[in-house]
Amino acid sequence: MTNDPMTIDDMTGLLTDLTAPVLAAGETIMEIHRRGVVARTKPDGSPVSEADEAAEAILLAALADVAPDIPVVSEENAASRAITPPRAFFLVDPIDGTREFLRPDGNGAFTVNIGLVIDHRPVFGIVHAPALGRFFAGIVGRGAWETSGGATRPIRVREVPEDGPLAVASRSHRDPQTNAWLESHGITNTMSTGSSVKFGLLAAGEVDVYPRFGPTMEWDTAAGEAVLLAAGGRVAFLDGLDFTYGKPGFRNTPFIAYAGYTGQQA
Repeated sequence: MTNDPMTIDDMTGLLTDLTAPVLAAGETIMEIHRRGVVARTKPDGSPVSEADEAAEAILLAALADVAPDIPVVSEENAASRAITPPRAFFLVDPIDGTREFLRPDGNGAFTVNIGLVIDHRPVFGIVHAPALGRFFAGIVGRGAWETSGGATRPIRVREVPEDGPLAVASRSHRDPQTNAWLESHGITNTMSTGSSVKFGLLAAGEVDVYPRFGPTMEWDTAAGEAVLLAAGGRVAFLDGLDFTYGKPGFRNTPFIAYAGYTGQQA
């Protein structure tokens, strides 16, 4: 180890150690989903279910085992969010896209997220969409990968197609600001889906840009941003500066996630 809390080689080992627990959390979520989900409302008005809590228990136990010295900030553990953000910390969301998880159509747009932040920037991420059978991982400085159908392949953002960029937007939180941004950039091709799957689609070269003006928390985005950064993309505040973590209350402000689209093509 160097003075860094975790080196690239350390993160490669971390990916190996965390893959099985993340897959196990996904299996647990799907088991609960198949037998029927009962949700309750948290004080902040957001839904939580038995699946969130069961998956979080698996993930927190795994992180305590493989990286006991690095604090964890988790959506379902309110006490963890009271800390002053240290130099290095994990951000965990056991089910990102709980509203999608609870939808009767079962479109599968929900994920298990683990992201590692060092010096305010995400450097490692796992995004697992169990209903879709897609597992994205990224280590900034080493690369990004997707495992699907038993095969693992490297992934990379694509160049914008000749017919123009394809934007992805939130399914549950589409808003007038998003529509206005797309219109101002001349983007007419769009698709909608939920959760951090959107970052995976950007990283895998399937879409080109993701504007987000609605509310998100840092555990919603850190893992996905790390995968996107590792695949050659970036996430920025509206003023163009790189997105950062450890913000007050771990609450995000609006951002634009870029794959091959840079905002200059329109």
